[in-house]
Parts: sequence; C-alpha cells; structure tokens
Amino acid sequence: MEIFNYAFMQRAFVVGILLAMVIPCIGVVIVLKRLSMIGDALSHTSLAGVALGLILGVNPVLGAAVACIVAAFGIEGIRRKLPNYSEMSIAIIMSAGIGLAGVLSGFVKNSANFNSFLFGSIVAISNMEMFLVMGVSFVVLLLFFLLYKELFYLALDERSARLAGIPVKKVNFIFTILTAVTVSIAARTVGALIVSSMMVIPTACSMQFSKNYRQTVLYAVSFDVAFMIIGLFAAYYLGLKPGGTIVLVGVVSLLLIFIGKKLLRVKS
Repeated sequence: MEIFNYAFMQRAFVVGILLAMVIPCIGVVIVLKRLSMIGDALSHTSLAGVALGLILGVNPVLGAAVACIVAAFGIEGIRRKLPNYSEMSIAIIMSAGIGLAGVLSGFVKNSANFNSFLFGSIVAISNMEMFLVMGVSFVVLLLFFLLYKELFYLALDERSARLAGIPVKKVNFIFTILTAVTVSIAARTVGALIVSSMMVIPTACSMQFSKNYRQTVLYAVSFDVAFMIIGLFAAYYLGLKPGGTIVLVGVVSLLLIFIGKKLLRVKS
C-alpha cells in the first residue's frame, strides 16, 4: 500500500494509534465523572500556552503542557469550592483560556505556527515529537493501569472512594497531571479543537455496548483506534484534513450506532 511508503504517514499512524489508545482511557474517567467538557477547557487553554511559548521563543508544546496543568488544577480547585456546580468550573477556566489565547495570539509573529495547533498536523510531526508521544503514552498507560481500581472508584463516587480508603487527593492530583499532559501532547498532533472529541465520542460509542467499566475502557480504545485508522486512510486518499476527518468518522459511527439500535428495537 503506497500510503506506507512515506515516512510522514508512518509517523502519523504510530502517533495516531498511540494517542487513540491513551485518550479514551482518560476520556472514560472524565465522562463517568460528569466532566465531559474538561477536554474542551484544557485544549482551549493549551492555545494560550502555545501562544506564550511562541512569543517567548520556548517550545510551544511545553507551553501548552504548563498551561493545561495550571488549568486542570484550576478546574479542580473551583470544583471543590462549588461542589454542587462542578460544571461551572469548566466554563470559567475555558472562558479564561479562550480570552488569554485570543489576546496572546495577537503578539505571535508567525501566525501559521499558532494556527497549526488549532486542527493539528499529525502528518507533519517530526521524529522527536513522535518519540515524545511514545514516551508520554507509555507513562500515561502505565499509571492508568497501576491506578485502575482507584480511578474506577473516583469515576463512580469520590465519597465512596474515601470510605474505601482510596487516597482521593493523591489520585486526583496524578490524574489531573495525566489529563493535562495528554491534552497538551494531543493538541500538537490532532489539534486543540479536536482533542475533546477523541475523549468523548469513542466513550459514547462504547457505552452503547459495554456492560461494565472494563468493557467501557476496552471498547472505547478499540473504537478510537478504528476511527484513527479509517480517518487517516480517508484523509490521505480523499485529500482531507486528518484531524477533522478522524472526528467526522467518529461522529458518523456514533450516529449509525444510534440508528442501528433504534431499528433493532423497532424490529423486536
């Protein structure tokens, strides 16, 4: 297949599949915690870090990571202050992130560099960025499986987790870091405006078939890997933008699942 004759497409598939394995692991926990929009808040805030990095001459991925970490802890802090209105914390941080990104982007000399983070450039990543994604993916997956039981308790009910002896603050701290780093890395490759879709859509597809937490994680990863592979093939052969194509494949798949389940109910 000619698509694999090009080094940039080989890197795109390696990075894409790794991210498709990592992002849903974070996404399932976020969805179960009723914080589905946190990906949007962090990805938009990452743009402020990107702009600041470009202005200061620092690696924009590093700037995005720092901005995401600060934003993630900001969301956690506000959520604790307003436990009955946790979704408000996401809206506040997202508003601050978008505003800051809008202001700082006006000081970026090369707007093309900044715009590349909006929808990503998975086919234009370097070998160094590929190895960075590989390293981050390994660490995130390792910690996710080491904290599998703890994250399961936290996803369902933090109060029950405390009663079960789970160190909620420590686990939340680690998970917040993992989420922020994952979003910042994914923002460079698939795009800041697309990361949250990769968290939520595969999880939504998975929940149509899964019967427990483990199945939800496994199915979500499987769906996201499939969306990534199909999206990259479609983008290459149809001449489309990879990031947007991957998301549209996921959205169409979810709609087909809804329609299929409805038709099955009607027939039964």
